[in-house]
Amino acid sequence: MPAWSSVRDDFPTLHQSVHGKPLVYLDNAATAHKPRAVIDALSHFYARDNSNVHRGLHELSMRATDGYEGARTRVARFINAAAPEEIVFTRGTTEALNLVAASWGGAHLKAGDVILLTEMEHHSNLIPWQQIAQRTGATLRFVPVLGADAEDGLDLAALDRLLTPEVKVFAFTHASNTLGVANPAAALCARARAVGAISVVDAAQSIGHELVDVQVLGCDFLAFSGHKMAGPTGIGALYGRRTLLNAMPPWQTGGGMVAQVEYTHATWKPAPERFEAGTPNFADAVGLAAACDYLDALDRTAIARHDHELAQLAADRLRELPGIRILGPRTQRTSLVSFALPDVHAHDVVTFADQDGVALRGGHHCNQPLMRKLGLTSTARASFYVYNTAAEIDALVASLRRIQKFFAG
Repeated sequence: MPAWSSVRDDFPTLHQSVHGKPLVYLDNAATAHKPRAVIDALSHFYARDNSNVHRGLHELSMRATDGYEGARTRVARFINAAAPEEIVFTRGTTEALNLVAASWGGAHLKAGDVILLTEMEHHSNLIPWQQIAQRTGATLRFVPVLGADAEDGLDLAALDRLLTPEVKVFAFTHASNTLGVANPAAALCARARAVGAISVVDAAQSIGHELVDVQVLGCDFLAFSGHKMAGPTGIGALYGRRTLLNAMPPWQTGGGMVAQVEYTHATWKPAPERFEAGTPNFADAVGLAAACDYLDALDRTAIARHDHELAQLAADRLRELPGIRILGPRTQRTSLVSFALPDVHAHDVVTFADQDGVALRGGHHCNQPLMRKLGLTSTARASFYVYNTAAEIDALVASLRRIQKFFAG
């Protein structure tokens, strides 16, 4: 098991003060910090290998191409894809989900078809499906969440009536960015497969915190972002079964994704190239590979235990505060906790906590429909990662006590 106190030393950004207080960074669900290994990999690439990839015959281009395609192989191994060709590099989870909705959905969905989602989806796994439903005439259905605070997670019993043969795609989050709940992804993918639907998993909030194995999940597509797993911003990936990817039309067109071009028509390369039009983000792909190496060296099973224990401890400690409302499960929490203090807006909570050096996130967390269902406009959110400690939970609770005292007058 890693020595978690020494892990913190790997992250230079954490060693600073904010408003004269030691930084307590609890906004990891929005973006995680980068270890020196990732920063050094990016610096080395730009200092030595920087050149455009593919088709270049000079030394730097060949080294850059090796780094870029090596990163694809590394990411495939990180999620246990069957082949590197099942990895499409994107700008992140949002772009990956838009790609699936527009390309697969545009080619396969029609009037009378159903797209099944859940009530806890991030806007990035909701709006693309809204758009393609409007284009194709398909309709949307939603698996409900249970409990006044969504403490019981998804209403899995409702799947019997919702997951019918009319459903052609079931898209859902692996771990909620608001509720701190993990969905039973493997079981959901199997249920989708049983009715002939494809499964699309949003793994943005799980990829950096636990083992994510697409063979175990049995999913057809899986999307994630690098910056939530200690990697660079602006890079992410879409995993897709190779047969599905090669049957899909390109989403964007341009250089790099074409096999043959005439003045009046063109043909496409196979996946993944057909989905990577233009100059790819080759440097950040190298950084993403370094992040994969770093997390595997820590042991992702140990990371999951560490992050879940911290979030559960935080939820238990926060329940000591009078009147607090905490969303999501009482036990078996993932790496975050969202909460609302009585008579204090979430933005005020975050602003006042910042004065104590505590970085939180406040707002609707791109979950507006879910917030409305729960009778909320916003919550504050504390989210944890490999470098956080139990002592930082003490700092969080102390800050919130000060905030409550201030607003109580």
